[in-house]
Amino acid sequence: MNPIWRRELRRIVYLMLCGTGIGYLFHYPLAGLSLTLLCYTVWHWIQLYRLNRWLEEGQTTLLPRTIGIWGSVFIQNQRLQQRSLKNQQQLQGIINRIQDSTAALKDAVLMVDSTGALEFWNQAAEGYLGLRSPVDIGQPITNLIRTPEFKSYFDRADYREPLTIRSPVNPQLYLQFNITLFGRRDRLILVHNVTRLKQLEQMRKDFVANVSHELRTPLTVISGYVETMQMGAEMLPPRWGRMLQQMNEQSHRMDNLIKDLLMLSRLETGKAEDEVYVDVVALVSAIQTDARALSGGHHQVNFEIEDRSTLLGNYNELRSAFSNLVFNAVKYTPQGGTVQLRWYRDERYGYMSVKDDGIGIAAHHIPRLTERFYRADPSRSIATGGTGLGLAIVKHVLIHHDGELQISSAEGKGSTFTCRFPARRLKEVSPALANESEQ
Repeated sequence: MNPIWRRELRRIVYLMLCGTGIGYLFHYPLAGLSLTLLCYTVWHWIQLYRLNRWLEEGQTTLLPRTIGIWGSVFIQNQRLQQRSLKNQQQLQGIINRIQDSTAALKDAVLMVDSTGALEFWNQAAEGYLGLRSPVDIGQPITNLIRTPEFKSYFDRADYREPLTIRSPVNPQLYLQFNITLFGRRDRLILVHNVTRLKQLEQMRKDFVANVSHELRTPLTVISGYVETMQMGAEMLPPRWGRMLQQMNEQSHRMDNLIKDLLMLSRLETGKAEDEVYVDVVALVSAIQTDARALSGGHHQVNFEIEDRSTLLGNYNELRSAFSNLVFNAVKYTPQGGTVQLRWYRDERYGYMSVKDDGIGIAAHHIPRLTERFYRADPSRSIATGGTGLGLAIVKHVLIHHDGELQISSAEGKGSTFTCRFPARRLKEVSPALANESEQ
């Protein structure tokens, strides 16, 4: 037992004996014991009152002096309060240091609670987003950043990809929002100024578009002279025939590259125009015919139709995307292989898939396949005459059509490229119209 409690127990026993003894002298031992216990209880109530008052005053007054167990209670309480105060000061120091460090950041930092109300932001956020302290504390962030794209992104709660929009207070600035969920669906928002990157990206796009346009005229002239010389090849030395053939092949390859660059530039700089409901079955059937001609009878090109829905989009862009996938499948599938085309849908999406049993693609190449000029096998792409822009064009066409490209492949087991479109872009076709289109 604790020494303090032992002393307190001895004190109680001593007081009870004394009270009983005094009462015995007056021939009332029980009354003496009761009076002693009453006084002892009143004394405890007084000590309890002093402790409560001391706590209510926030320990600003001197520590009350007392004896026995209550003296120990007062001292231990004071030690706990001092330790708690020290911990609070340390925590406050850490918080102040974090706030000072975030205030020094050039990137904006914001903290938002689970309801979307602002709790904290640094100085950079005031410049980028026009926030005012303390007026905007507790205000919903979507009331302060009213851009529709931001509200949709914030409410969707899918933050795997960042959002880039113009600054609400300075349209010349481009801001990238990265949101992280923590705690009970609280949000930490980091805002980067990506204006310089946007400018460099625009400069790159303008450069590619301008160079492509400028190259078309001289390339057309060169191709024309080469074709003219080939027409009179019998008048030239025999060895010139091979040279002219190579020049003609390479000029056609350059022409295809320029066409792809111009189309990619157009896709990057604008949204799809002239959208109509495209008959996907008829479109893919025409591409199937072209693919069989490209194959020269060396492959089986099949088309499986599981749905007759039409797709809202730009016909030329969709044809370019689908034909890129189908022609790639033919080019990279060995002779005797099969290319399977399939158009189907479920409750949420419509799918156009191209499956082959070719050589396949290694897993580490798949995330980068839609990058422009990226080639999983440069030597094979050069042999097939590819420009390295086909899948980049497919990606941008699908972006215009709210779609997504899904790729699955394994080396030696073939590949499957699937274009996925949201159901809101699909429209059912009546059986009569479907039969008419088939005829």
